[in-house]
Amino acid sequence: MPIVTDTGFGPDDLNHGFAPSDDLPANGPLAIDVASDADLTPVLARLDETSAIRVAFPSFADGRGFTIARQLRQAGYTGRLRAQGHVIADQYAMARRAGFDEVEIDDALAARQPEDQWRARADWKAHDYQSRLGRRRAG
Repeated sequence: MPIVTDTGFGPDDLNHGFAPSDDLPANGPLAIDVASDADLTPVLARLDETSAIRVAFPSFADGRGFTIARQLRQAGYTGRLRAQGHVIADQYAMARRAGFDEVEIDDALAARQPEDQWRARADWKAHDYQSRLGRRRAG
């Protein structure tokens, strides 16, 4: 499964498994899987022990993962944040602006939307409507 970053496709370099957010182990450090409809309360309580969070996107039309990313960043999470599943290249800039560091896609999507399509959106700070309107973004 390719991992998409601003530099293109790369391998998955996380060497530990992800625990589901509704069944976290007693001790950290943690890598947590968060479903798009998850209660973030247990995750937010343990952000200081968390090294990586992977947020599921069950459908490219399901935008709840973007909201989760924003909530995690606003709560102070500074660790690695990964979108996983049905995120398409056209959504990469939105994912980055929401707070994701990377996107995990399957091989079938990588074949349909090759690396050049993702890299075309890597300058994600310049590809938002507020920039095109001449507005400055805070933060």
